[in-house]
Amino acid sequence: MRTLVLNAGYEPLTVVSFKRAMVLVMNDKASVIECVEDDPVLAGRRRFDRPVVILLTRYVRVPTARRQPVSRRGVLRRDDHRCGYCGRSAATIDHVLPRSRGGADSWENLVACCLHCNNAKSDRTPQEMGWQLRRPPRPPHGGTWVVRGAERADPRWEPYLALAA
Repeated sequence: MRTLVLNAGYEPLTVVSFKRAMVLVMNDKASVIECVEDDPVLAGRRRFDRPVVILLTRYVRVPTARRQPVSRRGVLRRDDHRCGYCGRSAATIDHVLPRSRGGADSWENLVACCLHCNNAKSDRTPQEMGWQLRRPPRPPHGGTWVVRGAERADPRWEPYLALAA
């Protein structure tokens, strides 16, 4: 079980393991905001709510706008593992403007691509192929991209992740 961590301004910071969350709660460094009902944690003679969302009591710094680093996994995730040209299942990435022609490794120049389209396109641009992108590639946005580890978000995190978007 994973736990969402908020700062004093109720802004999501990160996701931690259940064990790390319990250590923070037991040491009074965090308080439980959302918990699993009817499933307390017994520690010695004390009972604690099983945390789903915790609020740090001392951490106040608001993270500045973080630009996500470009990665193959990130591009595939952003495009939902669908080819940017034909819409089929994608396992590779493609440079819209090929690197050999000065194309950068950036969110705006990379798309998920199926193996067939990637091989057919080769070292050409979509315009030269007569192809059109299904949607223009952009940097990712939203709460699940701002908060590290929130890809598989618990439904109870949604109100807090909406603040980060």
